[in-house]
Amino acid sequence: MSIQERFSPEDLERIKKAVRDAESKISGEIVPVFVERSGVYSIANYRAALIGAASVFLLIIIFDRYVPSLAVYDPVLIFSLVMLGGFIGALKSHFINPVKRFMLSQAHLDQATQKRAETAFLEEEVFNTRQRTGILIFISFFEHEVIVMADKGINKVVDQKEWNTLVRIMIEHIKKGKITDGIVSAITRCGDILLEKGFMITPDDVNELGDELRLE
Repeated sequence: MSIQERFSPEDLERIKKAVRDAESKISGEIVPVFVERSGVYSIANYRAALIGAASVFLLIIIFDRYVPSLAVYDPVLIFSLVMLGGFIGALKSHFINPVKRFMLSQAHLDQATQKRAETAFLEEEVFNTRQRTGILIFISFFEHEVIVMADKGINKVVDQKEWNTLVRIMIEHIKKGKITDGIVSAITRCGDILLEKGFMITPDDVNELGDELRLE
């Protein structure tokens, strides 16, 4: 599923409106970035290929010992079957997300997601506000991970547990299939947090980063 297929036009408009509404009261900028996957994960394909090849070779040994009628003795055929098993394993990992995810450790997923979120923070210039009051809301669907990253102007006065709560809210909604509701709730809460901390909109405030959604 592509990232565009996850949201209807109505969903996207709801999220954009939530950003506009939140930013109409605060001096901060909220930047939602949604990606289908944070990493390429070629290692998953290699691991699946090795498992596929090893599985075929193990079957050949089992047949040789316990099912002689199905035993294979031709070295070329054995090699071909093992290679075919590896190829099928790699294909499954490449095209079937649950298989690819199974081949990866949680640490690998976390690292890739964190790196991609940090890259998005820089690419979208979330840091490029007068008071350093940008907030990145980053969702990576393949990894099932959400990251909220605020610039230093906000982090000076907002405790990390506030962002952890936002992440938990979004994840709970996503698990229930209410992705848009979770995102809208998180954006609204971002605005409320900044208001509580005194980041109120000023007469000379401008929309520094734009309200468009970043879908990749």
